[in-house]
Amino acid sequence: MRPTGPADQATVAQLVTESWGAPTVVVGHGRVLEPGRLPGLIAEQDGEVVGLLTYSVEGTTAELVTFNSFQDGQGIGTALLNAMVERVRTEGCARIILMTTNDNTDAIRYYQRRGFRMRELRVGAVATARASKPEIPLLGNHGIPITDELELELTL
Repeated sequence: MRPTGPADQATVAQLVTESWGAPTVVVGHGRVLEPGRLPGLIAEQDGEVVGLLTYSVEGTTAELVTFNSFQDGQGIGTALLNAMVERVRTEGCARIILMTTNDNTDAIRYYQRRGFRMRELRVGAVATARASKPEIPLLGNHGIPITDELELELTL
């Protein structure tokens, strides 16, 4: 595992496009970010990227922007998340927030098991996000309509 750097921008943009449908993501309150330009962590195995996490920091709050493990059940995601926690803690952050959508029940369970708590529900927020990123599908995991945004928080 290693931090991302300027030489990784194209790789990050490609991986984000493959995973999220575009090189940009819409996060809380309709903000559009380019993960390739954010700090992040890459997990590699035998020269292949097996995990990617990007985040932003504002004041004492770190926001988890993208998070992908490309090999389920191997502990890659947990290792990336733990590394991010330690990294932002040393940067003086007091909390980590993240946004997900109402259909992402597996992620909601994952984060809660790692100490994140539900902080805010933004009913109907995804309609606004689609105005900035029309690639957001209407239906998500388990056939659930994607309509709402959920913010979770981990106090450090």
